[in-house]
Amino acid sequence: MNSTKKLLNITFLGTGTSQGIPMIASNDPVCLSKDSKDMRLRSSILISWEGSNFVIDCGPDFRQQMLRENVQNLQGVFFTHEHADHTAGMDDLRPFCYQIGEMPIYLNHQTLKNLEKRFEYIFTKVNRYPGAPSVTPIIFDDQPFVVKGLEVCPINFLHGNLTVSGFRFQDFAYLTDVKSISKNEINKLKNLDVLVVNALRIDPHPTHFNLQEALDFVKQVNPKKTYFTHISHNLGFHSEVSKILPKNVFLAFDGLKIQV
Repeated sequence: MNSTKKLLNITFLGTGTSQGIPMIASNDPVCLSKDSKDMRLRSSILISWEGSNFVIDCGPDFRQQMLRENVQNLQGVFFTHEHADHTAGMDDLRPFCYQIGEMPIYLNHQTLKNLEKRFEYIFTKVNRYPGAPSVTPIIFDDQPFVVKGLEVCPINFLHGNLTVSGFRFQDFAYLTDVKSISKNEINKLKNLDVLVVNALRIDPHPTHFNLQEALDFVKQVNPKKTYFTHISHNLGFHSEVSKILPKNVFLAFDGLKIQV
């Protein structure tokens, strides 16, 4: 790690699962809640240091999130995996590409191959549409890499059978869509000030941590503070679930800002 710590500013752009809250055509009480903390866009964060802005994932709510937070510039995107709720907003990178030219996107090889198929018009070199966003893919594996003077450590885990990447920045780590993770990867998460990890719902789920699994994971990692994200309406009301969480474990909500 760098000898001089950088101040990290984190904004939770979205904290919902793949369908968001409220979910279309649902009359579930949480979907009908008037509490703004129960209204969740698809999961993503903005992470900033020394005047540079990056997002982790850009899902289908990306445009709305950028407008809500009045983000005026962006220096890159970290992708966790290929699923649409984490990537479908790629076309809305265009205004930022107009500013900087090609947008660096950091992703594993598997995610790149998927995006090259789904967003062929972005990646093609032949008869390229002039208005398409321009991106520069930067492939990582399991080794740390440096971005704007900050070391980024990938954390790899499984979302069902799909490999997903989380990221550690100094003493902050962001993991989403976790279902299982090896001891070697957990060891990369020691001595965290802040952990962000998914907690989908109360009942078990085949590809995501439920609440109890997330709490068990927090005990293993033992960070100073934890925020849960990638939340569905089946977890319950924000105000009620918050009351039963252990000390220093919190539900994140859209628009929440923290410093690490």
